[in-house]
Amino acid sequence: MKNWIEQTHFAGLDWADDHHDVVVVDRQGQTQLRLEFAHSAAGWQELRQALAPWPGIPVAIETNQGLAVDQLLQWEFTVYPVVPKAAAAYRTRQCPSGLKDDFHDAWSLAQALRTDGQRWRPWQPLDPLTAQLRLLCRDEVALIEQRTALVNQLKAALKEFYPAALEAFSDWTHPSAWAFVLAFPTPQDLQQAGRRKWEKFLHTHRLWRSDTAPERLALFAQATAFVGSAAVTAAKSCLALALARLLVTLEAQLKLYRARIAQLFAQHPDHDLFGSLPGAGPKLAPRLLSQLAGVDWTSLAQVRGWAGTAPITFQSGQMRRVKVRWACNHFLRATLHLWANLSRHSCAWAQAFYERHRQQGQSHACALRALANRWLNVIAGMCRSGTAYNPELHLRNLQKHGSWVLALSPHPTPKKPSDPPPRPVNNSHEKSLSSTENFCPALRQQPVKEFIQHVILRHKR
Repeated sequence: MKNWIEQTHFAGLDWADDHHDVVVVDRQGQTQLRLEFAHSAAGWQELRQALAPWPGIPVAIETNQGLAVDQLLQWEFTVYPVVPKAAAAYRTRQCPSGLKDDFHDAWSLAQALRTDGQRWRPWQPLDPLTAQLRLLCRDEVALIEQRTALVNQLKAALKEFYPAALEAFSDWTHPSAWAFVLAFPTPQDLQQAGRRKWEKFLHTHRLWRSDTAPERLALFAQATAFVGSAAVTAAKSCLALALARLLVTLEAQLKLYRARIAQLFAQHPDHDLFGSLPGAGPKLAPRLLSQLAGVDWTSLAQVRGWAGTAPITFQSGQMRRVKVRWACNHFLRATLHLWANLSRHSCAWAQAFYERHRQQGQSHACALRALANRWLNVIAGMCRSGTAYNPELHLRNLQKHGSWVLALSPHPTPKKPSDPPPRPVNNSHEKSLSSTENFCPALRQQPVKEFIQHVILRHKR
């Protein structure tokens, strides 16, 4: 890639489904090329020939994914993604009259790249393993969202003719609930099946519990007491069966996705690093790795802004507000939100950090964003050193830097096992000790491992 001052021409590409527009301008802003080409093999070859006089030309485009970006990267063009909101602002700056068409969209991107591109970051292609893992994790979440939509449709259908089924099962994302609809599609079918088949179904799907089984059997016995009309039952039962079959098929595909994700995650060189994060587990750890692998940790503030954990400040005159950052990687922010919540159950300091922010009047989501923001600092240190998460080392670092998180616990921070035991001290010497050592003098020589177990047990109680 050429140095920015060596660039003489700049391109803007406005993409669409069936065709694309590209505009090339020089350093003076004069249009040197205007081309509309089809989204096909012949069309992309036409673009490659048109851009041949400017090898490696920087290209601004209003996306960072898709076949268009993939083609540009394969031909070794320097790609600069532009977020849609910024692209609209650049278009308004160039055409304040409100004019909008494909040519002016591409032209405004090229002009913006010419004037402001020296401050932009080019899109860095991922290695094939990380790229595949990232796409699989995103598609897995899309399938989960599709499952949620189908579950909501199934519950809406059952509400019209089968209230007993809704009352018998609380979790409709579990396959056993769909199997119930397939086995007993109508209240009449459930009534005719009889108690023996009801009990067999509960045992087969491992739903038999001594405390809930009698209640479920009572609901099954009264299934026909409150139902829809015959016409509604006949029509909506067909819809319920179709949705249940779709959910079964979708769940099978999700299992295949998760098996493939686990396979790629195990092959990734950063597997041990992200797999050591407490609370991440087999589902969130691959998602975190796919989003954070290859990130430039030299600028942690930019990473936090990209992840959406750092807030933004809105100030005008005497008004100053701190708001949630919406312009970010929403997939990564959602993943960090889920992981930060789960980490509270594995790390005592994370739970104490969360509770402090809640006591300050922050909402649950805001406290989790603050916790995720702190976790990113930990991950940055892990990635720089290439080492897995070590809770003992983390606690010693908190003590070394005098972190305020230590003051949230009434117990001291452990000393290094290699340190010699402290000498007996009198009252005058105790005044010079740090506050974290004066919490409990009897535990000053407590080993690190015992301290961590003590804090976790105390938190669980």
